[in-house]
Amino acid sequence: MAGAAPIVHRLRGLTLASLSSPGIILFNPWATSRPRVPNSILHLAACLGDHFEIEMVDGNREADPWPTIRDLLASGRYRYFGATVMPGPQLRQAVPITRKVRESFPDITIIWGGYFPSNQPDAVLRSPWVDYIIDGPADAAFPALIDALEAGQGPDKVPGLILLRDGALVRVPRGPIPDPDAVPPLPLHLLERRYPMAGYLPRTFLGRRTHAMHTSFGCPFTCSFCAVVPIYQGRWKSRSAALVAQDVLRVRDAHSVDAIEFTDNNFFVSERRVVEFARAMQGQGIIWWGEGRIDTIDKYSDETLALMHRAGCRMIFFGAESGDDSILAQIDKGGKQSGEQILRFARRLAGFGIIPEYSFVLGFPKPTEAEVCAQIHRDIGFIRELKRQAPATEIILYIYSPVPTEGSDLHRQIVEAGFAFPASLEEWLSPAWENFDLHRNPLTPWLTSAMVRHIHDFETVLNARYPTRTDFTVGALNRRLMPMLAALRYGLGLYRRPLELKAFQKLLRYTRPEIEGFRAEEATSP
Repeated sequence: MAGAAPIVHRLRGLTLASLSSPGIILFNPWATSRPRVPNSILHLAACLGDHFEIEMVDGNREADPWPTIRDLLASGRYRYFGATVMPGPQLRQAVPITRKVRESFPDITIIWGGYFPSNQPDAVLRSPWVDYIIDGPADAAFPALIDALEAGQGPDKVPGLILLRDGALVRVPRGPIPDPDAVPPLPLHLLERRYPMAGYLPRTFLGRRTHAMHTSFGCPFTCSFCAVVPIYQGRWKSRSAALVAQDVLRVRDAHSVDAIEFTDNNFFVSERRVVEFARAMQGQGIIWWGEGRIDTIDKYSDETLALMHRAGCRMIFFGAESGDDSILAQIDKGGKQSGEQILRFARRLAGFGIIPEYSFVLGFPKPTEAEVCAQIHRDIGFIRELKRQAPATEIILYIYSPVPTEGSDLHRQIVEAGFAFPASLEEWLSPAWENFDLHRNPLTPWLTSAMVRHIHDFETVLNARYPTRTDFTVGALNRRLMPMLAALRYGLGLYRRPLELKAFQKLLRYTRPEIEGFRAEEATSP
């Protein structure tokens, strides 16, 4: 790589021992063209406190983050490079940037965290570019690792650390989930030194300045298709409702925020916490969205659901997964969710003015190709019945992509069917595996290309027949026209090759929530 040798020479001209305090670069690789605040690295920066010199680089806000990272490392002030890495698009930038750091600055210690390295540690650590993985919350583990390395000690006792020793993968047992109430307010001022906050507050259907927040760790359920499970293993711990309310009002007052996306894996675990938070939010001018479970919130009282709406809750995302009770059992959905409850609860929640946003996962393994195909058709039929009974329900479709939940029956089934994950980071970078991580085309041996096309074709027709409310740019005329164009296809079940609908949606730049989330545009002035 041109220019690498001079950079290495300049860094080696400085003695690491001469640096007053260890400098750390925290990198958030690119994931979306409409970025939200990088909560993962902000949370880590809050836990690190004032003991380290911290610089944050957000790939979502840089045309090319490498010059920024290169110049920071060349200054000689930084000894550690940490990256948070989710599966999918983030890998596309995380891998080449990490490779450049290793090639240009070989003395820098490189640490990865996030769902991808935690679930695929072998591929990550057997590359020549990553030294350590933090498995799970880094609140205590990351500073403990830095302290051990600075003291010249072995890191083998750092809770949650994954490393290679003599060619063997070593997993240090995880510690307890940290107390979220012990984390100080996120240091947004550190982020704003480089990136104006307005760039993280897009207009969405929720409001004109929407902020993303994360208030808890994990989830108490152990669904065998979920990437959260191998990391948290049914554990959950949350920030208190009072502190969450304070955090919301702080960003409202400082940045004119009027909408919140709670990106927790399961925001609604505790009805008591939700009630306390909702009471604090009444009359505060905040609209909000979060993610929960159908069988959990169906236990909430009518009074709680009405309070949530008065407090600004307008939509909740749920993993419905399937209307077939045998599939829910196969994937260890847990709890008491059933197909009947999925239908009934959608009607109930919509009655309180809260939109249920249901995701379904199609294409789970079955013994034969015919059984897989039949199950897909049953799930599509269930979704149609759901839209008939509760047309306000938003629908998001995914195709099943395995996660390494070893020990589960579902994991055993996918291994027996011949599925295997890539063995190297280079293979993970292929477009096919990026689509795998986005649940678009999972490369699973039990799904044929015809099945995948059928799912995508149905999705196109469904989205045209019932345009998502989350795309506020569609406009009233197109919101009437698109269902008219799709009416015949949807009514007769003719989903194959809906080219006219695809063309119309492309012309509208119609948002695909299963990939892009909410439609987001540049924030309007406060």
